[in-house]
Amino acid sequence: MNPPALPRLSLATLAVALTAMLHTPAFADAPGDGSPAGAHWGLGMVVRSETKAYRDFDNKTEVWPVLTFENRWVRFFGPSMEVKLGQSGAFAFGLNASYAGDGYEAKDSPFLAGMKERKNSFWLGGSLSMRHEMATFNTRWVTDASGNSHGQKLKLGVERRFALGQLGITPRLAATWQDSKFVNYYYGVRASEIRSGRAAYNAGSAVNAEVGLRLDYRLARQHMLFVDMGVTALDNAIKNSPLVDRGTVPEVGIGYMYRF
Repeated sequence: MNPPALPRLSLATLAVALTAMLHTPAFADAPGDGSPAGAHWGLGMVVRSETKAYRDFDNKTEVWPVLTFENRWVRFFGPSMEVKLGQSGAFAFGLNASYAGDGYEAKDSPFLAGMKERKNSFWLGGSLSMRHEMATFNTRWVTDASGNSHGQKLKLGVERRFALGQLGITPRLAATWQDSKFVNYYYGVRASEIRSGRAAYNAGSAVNAEVGLRLDYRLARQHMLFVDMGVTALDNAIKNSPLVDRGTVPEVGIGYMYRF
């Protein structure tokens, strides 16, 4: 049996997995064990499978070691980082920097032959979260700092963790707006890229909806297992692209984390 391959898009899904871990209260809010006050390190492993919406895209399972760090000023998770600007009551503010592997090369799928490469990007922006006794609400706006798509994204989400002894169950809902520049860059077809069965396509903005569930289990004081599952329903602006052959995109990941 061959080991899982490590594809070019691993950094993007790694960022998603690590974001899920650091927003798990069982991990983020536990008391320290010998580390400086307010500073927490984590080391572990993530196995994640991600499906992309492109036709005939070669999706692979990924296996990655992970390192996380958080203190009162910053939160670092793989290729993403948040600078904490402060808190006012239940509201917390931050600046975000992240890397996302939304791009592709023509060799990634037979259907993409003749398409010009769409590059991955670095994103910068701000975030606002509000903790309420009912749930945690999150808002994040980012813009393409690499200048590839020149696009913007805005994500609104809500989640709540239910504790059952050592087990945590966190359902979530989210909606992500992507402007027309982003959608057209990654899902549009230019005149020079027209082929038989692949017409020109100029996409508009999109709003994708996501539903997910995260499970975390504390094995011991410093050991945690987690499973993260989700599915994203794509907007018609993306589904109608000749490059796309599905309306939903599932994700699933499982991991282990040791907290120093």
